[in-house]
Amino acid sequence: MERQLNPRDVRGLPKAHLHLHFTGSMRPATLLELADKHGVRLPEALSSGEPPKLRATDERGWFRFQRLYDTARSVLRDEADIRRLVLETAQDERRDGSRWLEIQVDPTSYAPRLGGLIPALELILDAVEQAARATGVGIRVLVAANRMKSPMDARTLARLAVRYADHGVVGFGLSNDERRGLARDFDRAFAIARRGGLLAAPHGGELAGPESIRDCLDDLDAGRIGHGVRAAEDPRLMERLAARQVTCEVCPSSNVSLGVYESPEEVPLRRLFDAGVPLALGADDPLLFGSRLAAQYDLARDVLGFSDAELAELARQSVRGSVAPEAVRKELLADIDAWLANGHAPAVAPADAAVATATTATAAAPATATATA
Repeated sequence: MERQLNPRDVRGLPKAHLHLHFTGSMRPATLLELADKHGVRLPEALSSGEPPKLRATDERGWFRFQRLYDTARSVLRDEADIRRLVLETAQDERRDGSRWLEIQVDPTSYAPRLGGLIPALELILDAVEQAARATGVGIRVLVAANRMKSPMDARTLARLAVRYADHGVVGFGLSNDERRGLARDFDRAFAIARRGGLLAAPHGGELAGPESIRDCLDDLDAGRIGHGVRAAEDPRLMERLAARQVTCEVCPSSNVSLGVYESPEEVPLRRLFDAGVPLALGADDPLLFGSRLAAQYDLARDVLGFSDAELAELARQSVRGSVAPEAVRKELLADIDAWLANGHAPAVAPADAAVATATTATAAAPATATATA
């Protein structure tokens, strides 16, 4: 692979981040400080300062990953913790060149300590609005159901998500081990979300193969796929994704960390890209995988041979695959072109950023709502 001379700084490349989980976005130092604050004892895998060694290709490995994630989530116990996490995440996004973030959260995981499901979601949405104002990063929320729980729980979350569709919630997801259960078990929840105007963005094609992506398309009418990298194993599926312009949120570092691929060189990003499948690089859970968004672009260039022009196209695809308002999309696409032409994008001041304006204009203080099963 021939290396580029004087490659552009990928942190200066404007981009959208479409696959980031709430707890997983936490800084390692923040995890340690909040654990000390609340007297939470962390296992060495979370306290050593190094990313834990993970492999989730079998149930035991996935259980260990989930247990570490649950332990990390347990340090988020009060309003200050939530606000700190969201602000620091927005700061990290801005540092990596992310100008638009769609962060995924299951509010039921935080509800017991934050006064209930509705107060938890309202706090998260308010924290998102404040962080957007402070950093200039446009931020929206995808409410995610857990496929390890009841489809009835998913319907409750879908109704709740729809009630906050005008207050910062833009999509509905389905996370956890896609090898467990059937996508069609959650079809009613996704129908509720789609009727309410939300993007359907379930996980598929990571730990399970291409069939899980087809299930997301056929049973949940997915408009975007979380991960989707295993589509590379099925040429007809890639053709389908390309024809429908369904964006796959590919997370190279987490794919390797979880054992989906043995090395970064094996991640089939190039195969998907060349097949015309729209892609949005994501960091998934930086807390556990050790790298944030810009590092995924570095990997694409340094390991998989993507040129700066191709990195710019990946950034454009992330913007097109987002739910950002049209004005924000146009600005970001123009700034991507500027990065490619000049080696940098125009500076964006937090207080004046169009993305912040767009965020706060439609993510006003959440109205009170009641979720029903």
